[in-house]
Amino acid sequence: MNGLNAGLTTIHEDEIAKHLALAQGLVTRLIVLDAGDAAGGTAIAGTGRRFVSTVSTGSVKRTREVELIRTIQAGQGADPLLSPQKHGVVYRARRGAQVALAVAEVFARQTHLEQLQARNLSAPLAGPDAEQFKALLQASAYVAAFAFAAYLLSTLSGESEPVEDPKEPDFLFDTPQDALKSMIAGLDAAVAGAPDDATLLARTRAFARGAIEGLIARKTRFTGLAAFENTHIRIDQDDFTLDGFDVAPGVKRAPLSMTFKKPEEIIGNHIAKYQAMKLAKMLMAYDFDRQMNPFVELGGFLFTFIGDGMPGTGKTILIQMIAGLLNDYCQVAGYAFHYENFGVDQISSYQGKSGQNAKAFVNNVVNPRAIGFGTIDDVDQVAAKRSDDRASAGQHEVTAVLMESFAGASTVVRGNCTFGMFSNYPENVDDALRQRAGGRWLIDGPQTEHDYIDIFALLIGKNHTIPLGDHQLFADQEIKRAVSVSYDKHSRPEEAGLVAVWERYEKAHGRIETLADIGAYLHEIKLAEPRFTGRAIKNITDAIKMRAMDVELPDDWFVDPKTFMHKSYDDKKAMIADLRGPVTMEMILQEVNRYADSEFRYADKSDEAAVTEIVRRERQRERAIGEIEGLKREGKW
Repeated sequence: MNGLNAGLTTIHEDEIAKHLALAQGLVTRLIVLDAGDAAGGTAIAGTGRRFVSTVSTGSVKRTREVELIRTIQAGQGADPLLSPQKHGVVYRARRGAQVALAVAEVFARQTHLEQLQARNLSAPLAGPDAEQFKALLQASAYVAAFAFAAYLLSTLSGESEPVEDPKEPDFLFDTPQDALKSMIAGLDAAVAGAPDDATLLARTRAFARGAIEGLIARKTRFTGLAAFENTHIRIDQDDFTLDGFDVAPGVKRAPLSMTFKKPEEIIGNHIAKYQAMKLAKMLMAYDFDRQMNPFVELGGFLFTFIGDGMPGTGKTILIQMIAGLLNDYCQVAGYAFHYENFGVDQISSYQGKSGQNAKAFVNNVVNPRAIGFGTIDDVDQVAAKRSDDRASAGQHEVTAVLMESFAGASTVVRGNCTFGMFSNYPENVDDALRQRAGGRWLIDGPQTEHDYIDIFALLIGKNHTIPLGDHQLFADQEIKRAVSVSYDKHSRPEEAGLVAVWERYEKAHGRIETLADIGAYLHEIKLAEPRFTGRAIKNITDAIKMRAMDVELPDDWFVDPKTFMHKSYDDKKAMIADLRGPVTMEMILQEVNRYADSEFRYADKSDEAAVTEIVRRERQRERAIGEIEGLKREGKW
């Protein structure tokens, strides 16, 4: 467990499981003391009034047996089995009690209560210690009651509301067990006589909501709760989050529905595929207790990247591959995984709504309690260039939100999520937004003759007897070999504009061999391409660090979570650092050329598009002049 202010507090399943017997007893049968109900009495036949005794019974307390399972079962006639919805309420009540007791233990550990309890066992406390012990014990009871109500509200889904709100429970705050007894007794009274499953669920949720309101109203009576305000508790098995006393009606995250692709189903795109596989493993190094990823500290973590290529070259299949890898790893580790795409359907005609949608998308993905992967497919259609006056206000809002979120003053990179922008026309993306993409992946699809044989053989399937011919299937797709070939081709520039800069530099200064040479070469690139700014240099150095951290985290680290994923932050960091390699001049030049090539490629495409537009307008103007002259000759102008 971490300190209360150190971010996320993880409660492991074994800490919840040990309370099973007590929780089972609470939902099966418990005895509570009921305060005498002065408003009681016998109904007088034929009137709406009751006969009230003149003898006061307000102070008399009676014992009452509470059997929650039997109360819920009573509403279904002779059927001895509970319906799925009724069983769900019983199960969530029992599980909620377990969770509440575990949360109370966390509270005890993170205040003086645990130490005071230990001392009280050996000898009864006296004086100020006894007073503090009583106050903290009552506070832990309050925390348990709150956690129980919040758990019910978060995990039980329901739409309808009951006609009238159930009575709030007779809260007891002596110990966490007493608090839960009073909560279960209140729930029992609320659901008694529910005619159907929908009503049962509605009453249970209304009870939980009413209990939370009642608890919040009583909060000032307790001392020691300030510490709990900053506690963030996450129980992934139940998709339940408790952020201090902030409670929102829980919305269950829908399971991810997507066609996942395996890396071997992607032909070509070697660097993009290799870096995507590495990125998926990097994300799984995230430490939920520390809320940090060793790769962020050691260098080389990719928070944002942009993938560009012609239509049909494999951008969508790459998204499916990354999401599939992350989903599989998260299932092994027992982590929550959140994938979300931001698309044109979230651009609204209402002012400010598109920006709100974009911010909600970013917040969902960066949630530090889950592994996140956010994509903006066809980013050129979603986020507009700021100079584009034909774009909608919503598109401009999205551009502003994404720029601030990806590299703004308040951006915090924890290493639990990554954002991918994909586009067929990256030259149409705002320069400032595009430069916020740390990684540049050219997704050009199959290129060589062997690539085309491989992709055809893969897609045609096996329902044929046609011979393969003289070809070793998928030999060129062997990842390490393919990647080394792909990196080697960046030892020299590829785009014409950058080739000219490279040749001019080599002619004037000779080979690049020192850091000063690299700086001078970067300056030459800046002179040829003004958009090559300080952020471009940062992106290049991040890419170089990523290459230095070009460690292939062994696959067996991700088969059993105890091998790597569930180790402590410091252990993970040490394991990764042991695999790190040195930065080489060859690596630096390849990454400079790879990034600069992409900038020149975007600039050339952008200029080409602008020239094409000017030529089209001039042709229209000439045609218009011709038509005007004809109209003048006919006397119609």
